[in-house]
Amino acid sequence: MRVAIHQPHYLPWLGYLHRMARADVFILLDHVQFERGNYQNRTAVRVNGAAHWLTVPVLQRSQKERILDKQIDNSQEWASLHYETLRRAYTAAGWFSAYASELRNIYARRWERLVDLSDATLALLRDAYGISTPLVRSSQLGARGAKSELVLNLCRAVGASAVIVGMGGSRAYLDRAAFAAAGIALELQQFDHPVYPQRGGGPFTPGLSALDHLFNCGRREEYPLAA
Repeated sequence: MRVAIHQPHYLPWLGYLHRMARADVFILLDHVQFERGNYQNRTAVRVNGAAHWLTVPVLQRSQKERILDKQIDNSQEWASLHYETLRRAYTAAGWFSAYASELRNIYARRWERLVDLSDATLALLRDAYGISTPLVRSSQLGARGAKSELVLNLCRAVGASAVIVGMGGSRAYLDRAAFAAAGIALELQQFDHPVYPQRGGGPFTPGLSALDHLFNCGRREEYPLAA
């Protein structure tokens, strides 16, 4: 069984969904420390031909707060701003109207926890791209450790025979010998970012939220993430 592991992200990019689609189980790493300035509460979209950040404001109560405990700062009018930014940036795109109602309903709700908002936006993207990989929360598995040890223990907890290693820092810190001893293979993700028509002028902007591809190109038939 192949497993992939990653922190919950707000409106993640195509590479995140690509790895999820190729796993038999995807573990949402929600019990680790929240990282400021990461993608856990922000994403990038394309506005007027350039990348533009959408950031969900969060309350800062402790530097050691876990992702699953992170509260949204609803004293700021972030939700309507995010929706309006997306509407104005993509309303002329061919597929925005197909998802506008669902997206508007997500932003109309009052979210208290960041992970619940992330779940809702991820559900929209999973449905759009036909991804049915089962999701498991790390907070439900009782695995201990940090970095490589934690990843290995999470793999053991779900009975993984292989882990799909993403394109980030985990490639450097994973203890290959320990995984080999445990009989768990390391598979490096191979992801070629598609180049597709984007709204606005200027050169192609990679690494944006998957919404950019979805609104410009449409449903999973245009770009099947699932093998």
